[in-house]
Amino acid sequence: MATAAAGKVQRTLTGTVVSAKTAKTIAVEIERVLKHARYGKYIRRTTRLLAHDEAGEAKEGDTVTIAQSRPISRRKSWRLVAVVGRAGAV
Repeated sequence: MATAAAGKVQRTLTGTVVSAKTAKTIAVEIERVLKHARYGKYIRRTTRLLAHDEAGEAKEGDTVTIAQSRPISRRKSWRLVAVVGRAGAV
């Protein structure tokens, strides 16, 4: 049973921090582009997820990578893996 859990692939997503106001929590907006089934036009869709940020290292506007984890609270079941890019850095 330990080998099955060890071989499991961790699901990660990359998005932008839109809020870092709460303690140890960041709101990350994930953007995806999909094609409309009938008209073929590309549509931009966003999903807003709450992620656990223990050290409080992510700030608004940063690009971050988050990974799925066990439920930490009612809406929070993702955790911060790394800050990919800082806000304002060109």
